Amino acid sequence: MLTLVIWSRGTIAGGFAQIEELAWIPAIGAAYRLGLDGLSLPLVLLTSLLFFLSAIYSARISDRAPSYVVLMLMLETAALGTFMALDGLLFYVFFEVSLVGMYFMIAGWGYEDRQRAALMFFIYTLLGSLPLLLAIIGLYLSSGTFDMRVWIDMPPLTGIAAMLALIAMLFTFAVKIPAFPVHTWLPAAHVQAPTAGSVILAGVMLKFGTYGLVRFALQMTPEAFAQAGQVILAVGVVSALYGAFAALAQSDLKKMIAYTSINHMGYVVMGVAVAALTVDLRIRTIALDGATLQMVSHGLVTGALFFLLGMLQDRAHSRDMSEFGGLLGCVPWLGWSFILMAFASLGLPGLAHFPAEFQVFLATLNTAPWAIIAILAIVVTAGLYLRAIAAVFLGSENEKWLEMRDLDRREKLVIVPLLILTVLVGVAPGWLIDMIHTTMASLSF
Repeated sequence: MLTLVIWSRGTIAGGFAQIEELAWIPAIGAAYRLGLDGLSLPLVLLTSLLFFLSAIYSARISDRAPSYVVLMLMLETAALGTFMALDGLLFYVFFEVSLVGMYFMIAGWGYEDRQRAALMFFIYTLLGSLPLLLAIIGLYLSSGTFDMRVWIDMPPLTGIAAMLALIAMLFTFAVKIPAFPVHTWLPAAHVQAPTAGSVILAGVMLKFGTYGLVRFALQMTPEAFAQAGQVILAVGVVSALYGAFAALAQSDLKKMIAYTSINHMGYVVMGVAVAALTVDLRIRTIALDGATLQMVSHGLVTGALFFLLGMLQDRAHSRDMSEFGGLLGCVPWLGWSFILMAFASLGLPGLAHFPAEFQVFLATLNTAPWAIIAILAIVVTAGLYLRAIAAVFLGSENEKWLEMRDLDRREKLVIVPLLILTVLVGVAPGWLIDMIHTTMASLSF
């Protein structure tokens, strides 16, 4: 309800709206500063939706339920704080608290190898976030404040200092996205995480990296970002292609979806890099509109796919596509929902990913034509999803699953909102693009 109130108040062009500011550590100029713009508001709405649906999905959890609920609320607070923070130190605190929350969620409620996966996730992301802290300290020493609005309006670092800060930020956010080659923690974390954990990790926490790429790297070190733009663009292209081909090699459905996240986040990196490389304001805005819309559409589509895989695993206790076959006749609600979201994930026109990816590729073709090779990943993604659909839901029915029950009322309540939004964003994305565009068209760097 509070999120709907925030949505109704909206944003303003050329700055932050709904600002809240309280003294926190006056001696060093740190404050509890929160605000919203067209970059953060869509991600706040997405976060609130996915946590709400995750809570509904998790209603049947009885193992240490009070601890689970507290952990979910802590994670939601950290996620919302990360997207709304306007103080560099506060941003880092929220950024790190989310890491702790996800560690305990994987370790406490995950699957058989959860301890190893949780530890790998924690070590990767903790070490990955330390360079960001150094960059924040550098920005503070150069400006005398932790106010991110000052860092954005008047970037305090120049020359080699700005480039070093950019490198530090890029490493942190590349791990969080994750981009190739610092992605290896992701498949294990997704496979071992509980279903709600996978939804939050993919739908919300991966966006910390792409959000930070725009908010910090692009806006606070714009000149250095432009100098490194071709390298960053190459990382996005490689990530998009690698994620698609790695997903194609998987038989575990959950691991397959995890690798497609690397693919889709690669498109976001491409969009941000193109925005830094072009001097054409119109193309820059198209690139950033597409990248931000891709963050939201990925949360909707991949969140739904992880929910559906969790529902399938609850019934079959397996994720290997070779063990299924003909499930569409047994569980039509689950089957058709998966097929719709699979088509959305491969970029089918009329569904959520298409308007986002179209804008990214349009801006890329205009600015760096060589990078359009990443569009091959869409062909690979189409192939891997069609293979999965054929193996799991089509063909002759496997007698082992003839008694499998379809989605119940609670599960439909979780998945239907995501199905509706996926179609709505694909068919009529204007309401969401307008929210994003107000900010992106006014960015100066």
